Formats: sequence, structure tokens, C-alpha cells
Amino acid sequence: MTQRTIWTLTDDKIGMINQALGLAEAVARIDGDWRIVEKKIAPAAPWKWLPPLLWPAGVDGVGPDGDALDPPWPDLVVSCGRTAVGPALAVKRESDRNTFIVNAQHPRISSERFDLVVAQSHDVLSGSNVMVIRGSLNRITAEKLAVAAERFRPMLADLPRPLVAVLIGGDNKVYRLTPAVTRRLADDLARLAEAGGYGLAITPSRRTGADNETILRERLAGSAAVVWDGVGENPYLGFLGLADAIVVTCDSVNMVSEACSTGNPVHVVDLEGGGDSKFERFHRELRDAGVTKPFAGTIESWSYPAMDETERVAAEVRRRMGLA
Repeated sequence: MTQRTIWTLTDDKIGMINQALGLAEAVARIDGDWRIVEKKIAPAAPWKWLPPLLWPAGVDGVGPDGDALDPPWPDLVVSCGRTAVGPALAVKRESDRNTFIVNAQHPRISSERFDLVVAQSHDVLSGSNVMVIRGSLNRITAEKLAVAAERFRPMLADLPRPLVAVLIGGDNKVYRLTPAVTRRLADDLARLAEAGGYGLAITPSRRTGADNETILRERLAGSAAVVWDGVGENPYLGFLGLADAIVVTCDSVNMVSEACSTGNPVHVVDLEGGGDSKFERFHRELRDAGVTKPFAGTIESWSYPAMDETERVAAEVRRRMGLA
């Protein structure tokens, strides 16, 4: 059987990469007869400032810092992110429409331009070629969590159980992780460790900021906590794989979705901001479905079906491509 090829098209942001690669890997896992090629999209001026519908025919949006989009054309493209929309459409056009193209977010243009659009439910998009999912696509699998758990088990060997993984994001266009919020979170976590006997495995992100990280370390000094220092391999997956419960800040749909893919209790930390944003719609949906609960300084126990939307989408992609 001839090996098939998948291209992932992203702007090189880790959140976009994880969604596109997550779906590509899930498609490939079904029969293993796929080669995945990651393509970085970096449009040159003026295309990087313009929506893809304004790009003339022949422009794929790949500048000198991006990867070439040349034949042989792939069987499947998974694009994710605003800058990847135009290049995905260019591949469809140049391949004489033989490449099946999937966009892993609301493309902000007509969904009919794609073979399939995977829309998050809080984006409120519908159509015959739109598949609506809860949360975001991701690369989490039980096997990956198990492998990462064994790799990072020694890092957390001295912590008591139950173990709480704490995933901390930071500022974005909607939310703000202020020092006041960080102090409150750190104090709540310290009480969990001291009064509740929990071990804490904490991983900040690049958006957390040095000042907020300092607050966390100072207020959790002496507690049963490991705070990743950003050196070496990121233990994020290992912490998820080892955790009995998860606390995650509300600023990242990806982080919350990945936490909910474990099936463990997930408490969401409110940050300043939010308003009537799509983030808030997402969080309301998960709370109403009994998947997550707000973090109020305590850890509760409940069960829900682990979110496994990526596998469901992969099966639909293969069905629409005539491979199932």
C-alpha cells in the first residue's frame, strides 16, 4: 500500500501546533500508513496583515521564514491559525482539488472553502462541512501520559498523595493574571498542601511572568510542592499523567481541554477579565456538563467521560476521505 502524506500548516505557535499535530497523529494512528510533515507558515508582507480572501491567486502566504509548499502535494492538510488559512486554500487549488483540507479552528471565512472545518462549540459555527467539538484538539493519549508519568515520576517522588497538577497560564487578550490573583492562588495551594496533605506539581507557562513566578515560589516555600523552573524538558505531560486532580487557570482553552482529556477532576481558576467572551462560553459549557468545577481552594471528587474529541474527529476525516 502506498504511504499517504499529511501536512500540518501552522504559524509555529505551540497551541496551534498541538491542535494540528494532534489531529494528524490521530488520523495516522488508525492504520499507521501515513507520513506527517510539519510546515511552518510565515507570510511575507503585505499578506501577513491581510485576510486570506484578499490574497490573489498564486500567493500561498509563505515568506522567506516559512517552509515551501511544493509538489508532490499531500493527501491531507490540517491547518490551524489565521495565517494558515490562505496556504491551505492554495494547496487545495494547486493540487487540482485533490488534497483534502481540514481547518482546525473557525477560519473566519466561509467554511465551504474547506472540506471540513473543526469548530469549537463556543465559536457558534454550523454547516454541512462543520464538525463541532467541545474544547480543542490536542495530542494527549493514554499512552503518552503513561510514558511521561514514568519519565517524571522521580521528580515528584518526595511529594505526598493525592497529587494535584497545577497548570498556570497568564495574560492574554481576555484575561489577566495579576499579582493579586497569583497571591490568592498561591495561598490557596499552600493551604491544600498543609491542611489537606496534598502534593503539588506546578508548571508555569511563558505567559505567567517572572514576577508571578516569584510570588508562587515565595508563598509555597516549605510546602509539599514542586514548581518547574523552566530548565530542561517540560514536565507538563508527566504532571498530567501522575495527577489525581488538576487545577488550571482559565486563560487557555487548550490547557483546560488537555486537562479534561485525563478524566480526572479539573478545577478552573478564574482570572481577572473574561466578560462575555468565547472563553466564558466555553467554561460555562464545561461546568454545565459536569466536566469542570471552579477552584475555591478545595479539591472535590467527581467523574465524567474523559474528553476524546480528537479521535472522534480523526474517524470523521477518514470517513469523509473515503478511507473508512
